[in-house]
Amino acid sequence: MTRAVRVLGWALPAAAFAVMGAVVARGLYLARSEGEELGLPFPPFIGRWAPSAELGWSLGAAALLGAAVWLGPRLLSPRLPGAAFAVVLLAFTLALRLALSATSRGTMQWSRVFDPAGFEGPNEYLPALTALTYGRDVFLDRFAELVPALPVHAAGHPPGLLVVMDTFAVTTPQRLAALCIAGGALTAPLAYALGRTLLEDERRARIAGLLTALGPSLLLLGATSADALFATIGLLAAWPLASDRRPARLVGALLLALASLFAWSLLAIGAWAALLAWRRRGWKAMLGLGLTCGLVLIAVHGTFAAATGFDPIGTVRATEMVYRFGIASERPYGFWLLGSPTAFLLMLGLPTTWFALRALARGEGTALAIFAVLAVAAGLGFTKAEVERIWLCFAPLVCLAAAAALPERALRVSLALLAVHALAWELLWNTVW
Repeated sequence: MTRAVRVLGWALPAAAFAVMGAVVARGLYLARSEGEELGLPFPPFIGRWAPSAELGWSLGAAALLGAAVWLGPRLLSPRLPGAAFAVVLLAFTLALRLALSATSRGTMQWSRVFDPAGFEGPNEYLPALTALTYGRDVFLDRFAELVPALPVHAAGHPPGLLVVMDTFAVTTPQRLAALCIAGGALTAPLAYALGRTLLEDERRARIAGLLTALGPSLLLLGATSADALFATIGLLAAWPLASDRRPARLVGALLLALASLFAWSLLAIGAWAALLAWRRRGWKAMLGLGLTCGLVLIAVHGTFAAATGFDPIGTVRATEMVYRFGIASERPYGFWLLGSPTAFLLMLGLPTTWFALRALARGEGTALAIFAVLAVAAGLGFTKAEVERIWLCFAPLVCLAAAAALPERALRVSLALLAVHALAWELLWNTVW
């Protein structure tokens, strides 16, 4: 590593953190100034100051977080088989998300956000199930026309989750919470599996899994939002897309097309994979993967449209109108251009963001790909604010980039900082989700 790269490895993260600090300070200042409206009470972060604690659950969450921090570096040992590590990681992720979510207001927090009688519930997915009263065929055939009448979260996404909910009778807040909690917990082991493919180093792949398991935004929102489930679906496509083998990439393109039936944002995983292919194998590889993803996407949506009447183009246009004339219209583009990535990266955890930026300074492909995606996502301006939740599918990819640059000697301290951040934020801040 040259001296210039070493200097940049410190200068880039330091400059980025200075900018993010300025964004936070300006957001809080403008929010307190008369006549300024940024669309959130405490920009750039979603939620509000609301200290609250359940003593038993708080102590339990602290103990679990402490155990994860203590055991984390020990789990890198080659004596622990990869499959066993994945199982331990899944168990820790599930336990941490459940315990941490209950620390402020008890177990009701696991499903409260989905309750139609609650504060956010009317905007969530359960009220949208009434649109399936006349059957899935009518629902899919008329989905584009239904979008403006649906609750905002359902209107902002394709019909995939609603179809799954209807098919498997996920009709109560508790059932929807169970689906999101169980599905979302798979992000950490999947991040580890993706790390094994990309980092070509078992220990670094395990670090990626640990950073994903203890990422504050992933912990705080992973048990209380459908976006945690979308993050898992995105990783299921990213894993084979990152492979060097052509058949695996074809499977990844198919999974990506299916993932787009759940969240349009997951198509960015294809862009991430294409950029990664460029860094690893050159322009032809990038163009080839992009063409493959595009053709498979057209084939899948074409087949789905022919079978059900679903209009993907009309749905995208209707969704775009919902975004343009919804709460996003009250959020100024100028502030949220930097405010969105600031909130997302800071809530993912300071150590994770620091080392991901160091990987970017070193030109690591995993870092270049995900930061390019974040820059485009912020520039497009569709998701101004609330990105701690909306961009949750990108969080494991940032953790993957951080794992490429994080020294093992700094792992325990990094995990401890993530744990303290997550616990303190849950006890002091109401994140809505």
